[in-house]
Amino acid sequence: MRKLVVIGVGLIGGSFALALRKAGIVDRIVGVGRSRENLDAALERGIIDVAHTLDDNWAAELASADVVLVAAPLAQYPALFATLAPAIGAKTVVTDAGSSKQDVVTAARAAFGDRLPRFVPAHPIAGSEQSGALAAVPDLFDRRSVIITPIAETAPEALACVSALWQSCGARVTTLSSADHDRLLAAVSHLPHVLAFVLVAELAERADSSEFFGRAGSGFRDFTRIAASSAEMWRDVALANRDALLAEIDRYGDALRSARQLIEAQDGAGLADLFERAAAARRRLDVSPGGDAKGQGSL
Repeated sequence: MRKLVVIGVGLIGGSFALALRKAGIVDRIVGVGRSRENLDAALERGIIDVAHTLDDNWAAELASADVVLVAAPLAQYPALFATLAPAIGAKTVVTDAGSSKQDVVTAARAAFGDRLPRFVPAHPIAGSEQSGALAAVPDLFDRRSVIITPIAETAPEALACVSALWQSCGARVTTLSSADHDRLLAAVSHLPHVLAFVLVAELAERADSSEFFGRAGSGFRDFTRIAASSAEMWRDVALANRDALLAEIDRYGDALRSARQLIEAQDGAGLADLFERAAAARRRLDVSPGGDAKGQGSL
């Protein structure tokens, strides 16, 4: 690959660039983003070779790009796609790393027209609470899952290209429909982030919050680590996958009320059964092919 354009050189976009550079399959990497400071950090680290802010004439880079990765916050996608559509080359493949997919597909359909077959929606299930180019690492996707959600129009060669790139990053590539992706990820990714954010925010608003945080142990820190993630990113995800996330919040609320009833009734046997079933399921997760062996939370 001669030229890769990464829009959003943060944890995901920067790590993608570093992984492909480490694999030796890209000659030139162009970074595009909002923050000059972050782009300068990416240049200094050798993540990218050329940097453009969104205010620059960065669209001129697109005609000769082999691949464009959009790894920006989801709310920016419609405007970015509108800029990409008339500027990309006839053979340029465009893909993304968004945490929701149905809204991304809708935005792509609205923007790309006859270039839609060259768009491949994807989502790497990897990350941490860190953000920005300084957080990027070349092995972030090693043995992690990347879900590709091709649409009917997706060209087979574009799908093969994106699959091969993620495999070059060390990832395991699977495919889902965009609807199934959003339904599943609402439960196992989007809901946990909302829970962590809400718990930390509620404690922080208490007058004696320092007393609670000062005595927090590893359990609290493990559970709430992801609440240090990008607020902008997760706001966009929550709104983009609104319907599926609301359904999961309601289901979790029902489950929490059931647990409350067990505690209120002092039903030790029922509570133990609930905890044992959960513990067994969590232990199976650690040894499953998709288990989080590195200990970094999936995003």
